[in-house]
Amino acid sequence: MPRQTLLPNTRREFVKGSTAGIGLLAFSQFAPGFLTRSLGAQVPTNEPDRSILVLVQLGGGNDGLNTLVPYQDDNYYRLRPTLGLKRPDLLPLDDQLALHASCPELERLYKDGSLAVVQNVGYPNPNRSHFRSTEIWETASDSDEYLNTGWMGRYFDSACAGAPSEEPIAVNIGNELPDAFLSENDFNIFSYAGGRRRSKRGGGRMLAALQESPPPQDSPAGFLQHTLMNSLVTEEKVVSRLRNYKPLASYPTSPLGTSLRQVAGLIASGQPTRVYYVSHTGFDTHANQLQTHAQLLAQLSQGMAAFQDDLAQHGLQDQVLTMTFSEFGRRPSENKSRGTDHGTAAPLFVMGSQLKGGLHGSAPSLKLKKNRDLSFSADFRSIYATVIDRWLGGDSQQALGGSFEPIDFL
Repeated sequence: MPRQTLLPNTRREFVKGSTAGIGLLAFSQFAPGFLTRSLGAQVPTNEPDRSILVLVQLGGGNDGLNTLVPYQDDNYYRLRPTLGLKRPDLLPLDDQLALHASCPELERLYKDGSLAVVQNVGYPNPNRSHFRSTEIWETASDSDEYLNTGWMGRYFDSACAGAPSEEPIAVNIGNELPDAFLSENDFNIFSYAGGRRRSKRGGGRMLAALQESPPPQDSPAGFLQHTLMNSLVTEEKVVSRLRNYKPLASYPTSPLGTSLRQVAGLIASGQPTRVYYVSHTGFDTHANQLQTHAQLLAQLSQGMAAFQDDLAQHGLQDQVLTMTFSEFGRRPSENKSRGTDHGTAAPLFVMGSQLKGGLHGSAPSLKLKKNRDLSFSADFRSIYATVIDRWLGGDSQQALGGSFEPIDFL
């Protein structure tokens, strides 16, 4: 096969292939001088009024009823005879609802007014496929609608046209670009794989193919070559900034804790990125849920609190809003394996110093027969609209393709 076939053919292939940490040294003999010299550029000046959004994906479908527990509702214990959490193991927020006992750090933030809980979030005609429901949340589509761009990507298209390409407008901590960032226009959107570097041999082969048969600059391959070089320079900047970062809070050693520490480091460096995305996976608890879910929530609680404390110690807490989401909740009824199956609605957390803390929205009704699903009361796109309009300063109708009633946590 021709050596040119080593090149990626699409943007998605490029993102998967080039942002996992190939390493600039593998390309130094091919890199244009202006790109290699840019590594010596100064750290960008911090913008004290710049609002930043951090998205935390709870991959697998978080069980909302055992996260925000309706401990006074007899129906909860009827539907969950073995999984229902008793009051001695809970952290009451009021006389009806409590956080899981694994979340004392989130309870502290809640009492400090730095945590909002939006109850019973979902969407009409829910899909119970992990892949499809994640796609719906990330593209903000109707359940029967398929979109090629994400809700954040459309925000970038409508509000960030002409943004400088020298620094990433969005960063994903992970290997693959989330659908939320897909856009019509080209932006510097970067995925960082946490220091795991691919063999230099593969990158060298790719650019050797380019050297042997260089593509025209105005061709798709020429564009990808230039984009690849920019990505490598961005990676080296990111690695340098993280290497020099001194956190002022103690992070847990979990993957989520590490990811949030990296996000804090990039924010503290003054990197002008508007949106960050991290993942916390493992929430598909079909069997023996109690211990697994407790561990996952403990990691979430510890990681989010450390992140907020770190930002506060650096004087950055007023610039950052952090929001969790999951592709769906779990069914109210436990199954025969002492787990829960794919469901519909669930609560989500919003964290920051500039929000209106407390409970928002209405709790779900549990007057249900066995194996029936919750009926959502808050459309997730209303939360997106609130964030776009009131935090990022954009136009939610352009980004979401419609009007959604905001929720008063901002």
